[in-house]
Amino acid sequence: MSADSPSPVDESNDSKGLDRRRRIREFLDRSRSGAPAAGEAIRDRFSGDEVFERVVATASYEFSCSDRQLFLSGLAAGLSIVLSFLTRATVVATIPGPAGEVLSYLLYPIGFVFIVIGGYQLFTENTLTPVTLVLTRIASVPLLLRVWGIVLVANLLGAIAGGFLLAETPIFTPEAARAATEIGHHALDTPWFGLFFKGLIAGWLVAGMVWVTHAVRESTARVVLVVFIMALIPANGLFHCIIATCEAFYVAFGSSVGFATALLGVTLPITLGNTVGGVILVALLNYGHTQNSSLDESERRDFKLQWFEWLFEQSPRE
Repeated sequence: MSADSPSPVDESNDSKGLDRRRRIREFLDRSRSGAPAAGEAIRDRFSGDEVFERVVATASYEFSCSDRQLFLSGLAAGLSIVLSFLTRATVVATIPGPAGEVLSYLLYPIGFVFIVIGGYQLFTENTLTPVTLVLTRIASVPLLLRVWGIVLVANLLGAIAGGFLLAETPIFTPEAARAATEIGHHALDTPWFGLFFKGLIAGWLVAGMVWVTHAVRESTARVVLVVFIMALIPANGLFHCIIATCEAFYVAFGSSVGFATALLGVTLPITLGNTVGGVILVALLNYGHTQNSSLDESERRDFKLQWFEWLFEQSPRE
């Protein structure tokens, strides 16, 4: 052996050092839940499978929340979304013409920014995150319906309370109140199936926004994504079920429009559309192209529910 050749001991030490550095990096690149905090190939970019793992980690947290936590978080989201309606009406009234319309579209996502950065529970976001665990048969259908039911009711209560506050107090100027009434009548005057299909596209946008925000690590990037994706909803005349509920009930509190009309004629079709758009156009498609490598075989055997459990189990598996 020449003097310049590495000895077996040196090679062994180098191998141990490389293995130790690899294990340290794997530890640092994982969050406490086990979801990746950095990409495998490129540290600041996640693959589809890695994004799916991060979405699954969020879903796991949501299923672990108590009913009280889900309700209060959903109520906070419903109240926060009122800011989108408030801001849009105020801007349209303050800056007339196309410039005001465009600015109102860009400021419309303010409620979503509160929700995404604040970690509140919004029903349309839940058409993606908890659905992923149900599709992988790690969580049951009754658990999904529990999360959906609590969050939706809390969101609607927050939105209706916000509509009452705006209608019954002098928060709006007379000009802003007129603009808010026109915005509210947009949904009330749209046919039922028109609301459904406009809601379907909006649900696609919201669930897609949730997916791509799980693919970035910085809050600034998340805010930019939320603003530009959610601005497409009013810009294209689409409807989000919670904001539209606030708008419709604002009109109902200040006129002869009945609450049943607002609930059954606006909230119901848009909610159905948002749900179909989020589940089918985002959750199912993204699950389909990532699920084969999102969990290894041992994890699937350990956590996957039997079909009876998947359909009927009421509590999360310990």
